[in-house]
Amino acid sequence: MFRLHYSTRPFGLQLRSIEEPPGGAGVPTPAPTCYDAECARTEAWLDENQEFVHDYFLRKAPRQVVDAWLVSHATPPSAELPSPSRAGSGATTPVRKISAHEFERGGLLKPLVTTVDGTPTFLGDQPHATPSRPQRRSRHELKQLDEKELIFELVKDICNELEVRVLCHKILQNVSILLDADRGSLFLVQGEKAASPHPQNGRCLVSKLFDVCSKSTPEQMEQLEEIRIPWGSGIVGYVAESGEPVNIPDAYKDERFNHDIDQQTGYKTRSLLCMPIKDINGEVIGVAQVINKQNDGPFTSYDEKVFSSYLQFCGIGLRNAQLYERSQLEVKRNQVLLDLARMVFEEQSTIEHMVLRILTHTQSLIRCQRVQVLLVHEASKGSFSRVFDLEAGDDEEPGTPRTSPYESRFPINIGITGYVATTGETVNIPDAYMDPRFDPSVDEGAGFKHNTILCMAIKNSEGQIIGVIQLVNKFDDLLFTKNDENFVEAFAIFCGMGIHNTHMYEKAITAMAKQSVTLDVLSYHASASIDDAQRLRSLRIPSSAHFSLHELAFDDIDMTDDDTLRACLRMFLDLDFVERFHIDYGVLCRWLLSVKKNYRNVTYHNWRHAFNVAQMMFSILTETQWWKIFGELECLALIIGCLCHDLDHRGTNNSFQIKASSPLAQLYSTSTMEHHHFDQCLMILNSPGNQILANLSSEDYEKVVKVLEDAILSTDLAVYFSKRKGFIELVSKDRTVTPIWGECEERRGLLRAMLMTACDLAAITKPWPVERRVAALVAGEFFRQGDLERQNLNLTPIDIMNRDKEDQLPAMQVKFIDTICLPIYEAFAVLHSSLQPMLDRVKSNRAHWIDLANNDKSNGEKFDYGLEKETEKNDKSSASSHVDDTENTYEGDSSGAVSLSSETNSKFDNLENPVVGLVSNNALVLPRDPTKFCHLNEMN
Repeated sequence: MFRLHYSTRPFGLQLRSIEEPPGGAGVPTPAPTCYDAECARTEAWLDENQEFVHDYFLRKAPRQVVDAWLVSHATPPSAELPSPSRAGSGATTPVRKISAHEFERGGLLKPLVTTVDGTPTFLGDQPHATPSRPQRRSRHELKQLDEKELIFELVKDICNELEVRVLCHKILQNVSILLDADRGSLFLVQGEKAASPHPQNGRCLVSKLFDVCSKSTPEQMEQLEEIRIPWGSGIVGYVAESGEPVNIPDAYKDERFNHDIDQQTGYKTRSLLCMPIKDINGEVIGVAQVINKQNDGPFTSYDEKVFSSYLQFCGIGLRNAQLYERSQLEVKRNQVLLDLARMVFEEQSTIEHMVLRILTHTQSLIRCQRVQVLLVHEASKGSFSRVFDLEAGDDEEPGTPRTSPYESRFPINIGITGYVATTGETVNIPDAYMDPRFDPSVDEGAGFKHNTILCMAIKNSEGQIIGVIQLVNKFDDLLFTKNDENFVEAFAIFCGMGIHNTHMYEKAITAMAKQSVTLDVLSYHASASIDDAQRLRSLRIPSSAHFSLHELAFDDIDMTDDDTLRACLRMFLDLDFVERFHIDYGVLCRWLLSVKKNYRNVTYHNWRHAFNVAQMMFSILTETQWWKIFGELECLALIIGCLCHDLDHRGTNNSFQIKASSPLAQLYSTSTMEHHHFDQCLMILNSPGNQILANLSSEDYEKVVKVLEDAILSTDLAVYFSKRKGFIELVSKDRTVTPIWGECEERRGLLRAMLMTACDLAAITKPWPVERRVAALVAGEFFRQGDLERQNLNLTPIDIMNRDKEDQLPAMQVKFIDTICLPIYEAFAVLHSSLQPMLDRVKSNRAHWIDLANNDKSNGEKFDYGLEKETEKNDKSSASSHVDDTENTYEGDSSGAVSLSSETNSKFDNLENPVVGLVSNNALVLPRDPTKFCHLNEMN
């Protein structure tokens, strides 16, 4: 450390190194207690010549001496900042209140200590270390330099200075040295260019420093009032407007010179040189003016050249300093807003707690007597449903800190708040009683008088007005400024988002459950490869007759997976979807492969089931010619819906999802798996390379998606029961599908829903060997769910899923046919005669199930479904008894369209997931002997 030490030589100071005191560098060293006579005289002389001491100190004192002085004169931290308290609620008033008025002065902000964590959230108190700068040469030394060296030295002096006022002071002192002038002034441009026809009306010139001489200090200049000069007025205004310098040998002979300044200051101006300061773009950012050359002569053309050369560097430095000052102010402003955002959004569990935070910190920052937040009534925009308020001093009340604001304590000034709530305009009133919208009666008997009011609308993310924030009576009788409006606007934005977010809290929980489901799905599935799509595209597509796609008794037992894909392509081609909707054939191939891949490897609800549902829909549409009733768009949606209606089926039903509290059950309370199937369908349709609907117009796309959603949700039997009565009444009345149905959306919607159910249950309409084969597959899937419920959920499964009660399956199947299947197929047989064979086979299969039930009762033996042994995978079928073990997470699904959801009437409780009331003719290769079932392990 260094200290100033007085030497025995008069008028001199020298630096002497001393040891650190015991307390360390931060403890000031005591001053010497005694001086000799010579030192006393020296000190007395220095006291009488303060200007010399100041100049000497500026030129000679190193940074260490300055630091030592600052440390010795610093205020102890404990005296400056009280220790922050730690209240229980972050909504209480901050320990240190920051006024928004500080931003208007451009001063540095002190740290704001909150009661949330007790730590500073703005810039700390520690000053930033600044690099040491070379000592500036004395005025006498500078005058000994030639022109280039002098300019170089003066440019070095300003190049690292970023504080605007200090920089301006240096510029003026350096200019005075360069031009040997007595004093100078500097004016900076403020404001922005106004719109035409008078683009300069928005700007003026402000004296940052006025009449600076060699002995002036920045501190002295700060005490002077600012002088504002209109743009284009006087000599300074002319230079700023024209961008040209002005050199006046005799100021009093120039009509532009203002004599009043000399009269006020007592200083006589003789010669004057005024020149613009421009930035790198040539824009005038200020005007520098020097007065009275020391030799009483005029400023020469050489002086103008030197002045201009130096001001070029000054313009760059001044612009940098202005940008730095502006950036620092924005940093402070952003820190305030970020801290406010953190306070508001830290907890949004209740609207009361969130509004209390907003009121508290608004009152803390703007410093006013009252703050109110009024929530607009949804039904009537001119009235308010809730009114929260806070008054200065509320935070000082004894007792436990509040966790919710006061409500409706004060009368509402409905004239102003209602106006803001309906128009959305900001109202800033300097005198409430002079505004016609203010109702003076609100102050009567209240012991309170409204003086200044700032009122602003609160909007949600969609720009809708949901409330009003009102501030009343700023402290110290000040008016609410534009700066206050900016901060309140930010508060209003945070408030709107906070209220909206609080209302969206439950939806956020739902979104989290949906995300969990999506991640699970994405980890399991993937789109089909391009190579597979190219391979499928190269295959020949046989006719519909080759695949027997028009047959209601269709059986896929002999078809390979490639055959099912080619048959799907044939359906799209025969229905003219590819040409009509400009579907890229390669994209269609990849989409079909992706849909197939997104069916899990479960026993029954797999790709083969979806393919058979689509085939039945194709057969009915073409045999009945109902495609003319629906139109091409709805037919496209129906075929897509059939192929996708059981996507990502897990081999378990809706009831299992609810019992296991799976993410799917949290996401959808009704039709759980059907909603999931629809979401998966959209995910594939929107994934790259699978967008078969890409060429549809937005209107057609929306229609297809709407019909698609209705079709997939209709496969839930709860939806079927809700619509069946109306459909049967309509059939009894019309007896046939007439053109009127095509013109009525309600009738078409009913017909589409019933068709989806009829196709989903269509296995019951197939010949008995097919029906019998499907029974084994469905029973295997159900029994596996029953095993999961018993093992993982510790529950007793219902009879249809209880492996120990498989002997009751024939009887339960008969009941399922009577209550669910016969009514719908009887109705379709009435609507079109070509569908009569479906009803006939349902009745025939019912007779077979009755025989099996009677035989089981008379023999006392269980019917052999071949479910006790594990099967081997068949190359010709996607079905397999080796079921995906992802069910360990208890994520399941309904058994498809045939499951009875929890909403179904209690009389159907025992019919959930019937054994054979399903569609698919899964291609397990079983013996053709119709007299008995085979074991599943006897596959070819």
